[in-house]
Amino acid sequence: MIYGYLRVSTKMQRPDRQIEGLKGLCDAFFVEVLSAVSAKRPIFEEIVQKLQPGDTFLVWDLDRVFRTTYDAIVYEKEFRRRGIKFKAMNMNIDTSTADGNHEYQSRAAAAEWERRKISERTIEGLVMARKRGSRLGRPPKITDEQVRHAKAMIDNSDTSIKDAAASLKVHPWTLSRRMRALPTERTFH
Repeated sequence: MIYGYLRVSTKMQRPDRQIEGLKGLCDAFFVEVLSAVSAKRPIFEEIVQKLQPGDTFLVWDLDRVFRTTYDAIVYEKEFRRRGIKFKAMNMNIDTSTADGNHEYQSRAAAAEWERRKISERTIEGLVMARKRGSRLGRPPKITDEQVRHAKAMIDNSDTSIKDAAASLKVHPWTLSRRMRALPTERTFH
């Protein structure tokens, strides 16, 4: 049996490139939507448990399955020990030979390096955006002015936080969190 494994990091990403690369080559393929840094990968772990001697574990690219060079080496050795063939479609490497195994390990190291560099660049970009004063993340659902108005309604009448939040079409938790985050206005006499 040939098992194909595809992984994307978020629901926003699409596995089309991987599906196209493995289409017609697998008896079954499985898509996991999970960040590479996740501690548990249930679909990956399930497939590894199912694999029997003579089966093939097929992936499109090493960085879609292994997080580190160590992982790539450990799993390749485990597959070989269990009589399971492992193939990354974008690499034509025979890991049963010394040269092929060396090439596999080199590419696994390069994939790990690339993932780490992307992470470093992302962090650097976020730091620079914050320094420029850019707001990161989703825009707030309500403005500071709306929060101040809701707070005044709550403070000066019988309006509950639930009713004030409903009038703004937000969850009460959203309103109370935003009220706590408002800067306190000080008046000096």
